[in-house]
Amino acid sequence: MRIVLDAMGSDQHPGPDVEGAVLAAREYGDTIILVGDRATIERELGRHDTTGLTLEIVHAPQKIVMTDKPAAVGRGKPESSMHIGLGLVKDGQGDAFVTAGNTGAALAVATLHKLHRIQGVHRPALSTILSLGGQSIVLLDVGANTDTRAEWLLQYGLMGSIYAERALKRSRPRVALLSNGEEAGKGTALVQEAAELLTGSGVNFIGNAEPKEILHGQVDVAVMDGFSGNVMIKTLEALAQVVFDLIRQELMVDTRSKVAGLLAKPAFRRVHRQIDPFEIGGAPLLGVDGVVIIGHGRSNAVAVKNAIRQARLAVEGQVVDAI
Repeated sequence: MRIVLDAMGSDQHPGPDVEGAVLAAREYGDTIILVGDRATIERELGRHDTTGLTLEIVHAPQKIVMTDKPAAVGRGKPESSMHIGLGLVKDGQGDAFVTAGNTGAALAVATLHKLHRIQGVHRPALSTILSLGGQSIVLLDVGANTDTRAEWLLQYGLMGSIYAERALKRSRPRVALLSNGEEAGKGTALVQEAAELLTGSGVNFIGNAEPKEILHGQVDVAVMDGFSGNVMIKTLEALAQVVFDLIRQELMVDTRSKVAGLLAKPAFRRVHRQIDPFEIGGAPLLGVDGVVIIGHGRSNAVAVKNAIRQARLAVEGQVVDAI
């Protein structure tokens, strides 16, 4: 494969981005195309052993930063790594685009200026993947569309089901709507209308799900409006950090607790790894006419490598063609 990577994407670019590309090229054997300032990328590559790896550089004199407004960079930075990288995918010179950069900008550039929507898709959906107990759960939309219509939720369910089946290898993925109760008829008018549409859609729709069902792995695809989805993932991230901080504090209270903490440290590491978003790396922007994986701005090299792995899975599964 030829995977295009925004080398100027992460908060600490280009260090994690370049190192992640090197790790991915070594593990997967693909061509990784690094897009960004050539001199900066070459200098960073010089820190790594790239013997036998296929790493190409495409120069982009501009970069989009986290403080840039999506509406402004859509036309305001046409020579950015994001514009040029997505353009390579559009022109068939790359199979997928991966970035840990500004999410709103990636959404705007991909949807409005480069790849555009797949014909028939009302709105693209930004997804995230939760990894809990060894199971991956797709959540969408988590921020692309704050205000949503029932027909859009229907399409999120269809696209999420295709991704779970084709990329995550789930047989008949269980699709559910996020709601305030499991029972039919619960939820807002929007959720109730979407439930009717999903019931007759052909996907394996299992009805409503509360957050507890989602977190216990009883669904494979959780569908929600972008506002609720964004609040949900930010709450989960904050809660995980608070819980770990509280445990760390309690383990330092006295000698017995400190000893117990040392003994339990391997278990804590295993738990942390299961819920660490960097182990997933990134998640797809579904509904655009090309594979686009968006990672967290705080991504380290392992996260970038794993985001590239998510891109490979989507390409192998022919997710875009299936949608």
